Amino acid sequence: MPHGNPTIEQNPMIFEIRNYHFDPSRFEEYKQWAEERAVPYLKANLDILGFWVSTNISPEVNGAPQDELGSANVTWIIRWRDTEERDERFRKVLSSPEWQAIFEHVPGGPASYLRTESKLATELP
Repeated sequence: MPHGNPTIEQNPMIFEIRNYHFDPSRFEEYKQWAEERAVPYLKANLDILGFWVSTNISPEVNGAPQDELGSANVTWIIRWRDTEERDERFRKVLSSPEWQAIFEHVPGGPASYLRTESKLATELP
């Protein structure tokens, strides 16, 4: 007999892992902006499991070399029921007047995001 909740096994949640390569010269400003403005709003409107920023400890990298941007310095994870919820809700939250007012104050503007990466994943049982 399978372990766990049958409903969850039949309908696994989707986790969106978002990695940002934010301009290192503006990173301290970004952390303050994120802590004071962005993260509170996002956590109030999305199922955020965590929002992490890099430390000054060098990352451990094995295998193929990284490109000139190195490791992402911001990572956050959002839980979704399915891709339909993700598409609808994420678009709604990021297009809201409240988020637009917050985002207009991101240090250095949108160009400070040197690269953004997003992937959807499911949890293994």
